[in-house]
Amino acid sequence: MSMTDEIILAPIITEKSSAQIANDKYHFFVATDANKIEIRKFIEKKFKVSVDKVNLVKVVSKKKRRGKYVGKTAQRKKAIVTLKAGSVIETVKEMF
Repeated sequence: MSMTDEIILAPIITEKSSAQIANDKYHFFVATDANKIEIRKFIEKKFKVSVDKVNLVKVVSKKKRRGKYVGKTAQRKKAIVTLKAGSVIETVKEMF
């Protein structure tokens, strides 16, 4: 995956993620084929911050049913990005 592709799909805005911003942790939905190194470089370049570590969580798809029709939810990947002390992503912080 190249740097021109969008690696970050959307910030995750929940109670838990907003509470963890105080601990310099930001949550994002990322592309399923992105790895930790690509996510780190993308965030450092786009937001001009220094990243301490990146944790990834795979959200597996679940079966859903609407009457007789059976389908699946989308498979996603979440990134929990921990910034070094003093770094802040302003655009995400303004959403809360």
